[in-house]
Amino acid sequence: MAKMLSRCPVCEGELKITELNCSRCNTKVQSTFDSCRFCNLPAEHLAFLEVFLRCEGNLSRVEKELGVSYPTVRNRLTGALSALGFNGSAPEPISASSPSADESAGEPANEDTSVRRRDALNALARGEISADDAARLLRELT
Repeated sequence: MAKMLSRCPVCEGELKITELNCSRCNTKVQSTFDSCRFCNLPAEHLAFLEVFLRCEGNLSRVEKELGVSYPTVRNRLTGALSALGFNGSAPEPISASSPSADESAGEPANEDTSVRRRDALNALARGEISADDAARLLRELT
């Protein structure tokens, strides 16, 4: 099946979904529907997110599967998150009764810089990146 278009092929304007059809009973619903945020992602972000999910979010596994460096994996993840509209802010928690690991450790959930700093140091400790790469990543965060 072809991927749904999100831009008009003539004028590049935004396309809206206006009809849904049931494949079983042929019921049709007409209205104006918003597409999901994943539907509008470029192919390279979708491909990265598929690998990321297949690797269960383990960045070192993503690094090995894609054959790229840890900083490249982090940059691609950051790019995909930005394309989804997260732009460094923390996503809404799944449940108010279960704080995230960052909150339970006493760190504010939207401190993207401290999370990225910790990720770089953990990658260095695991031997996934060199000391030079870690230093560069830490410099980029300041």
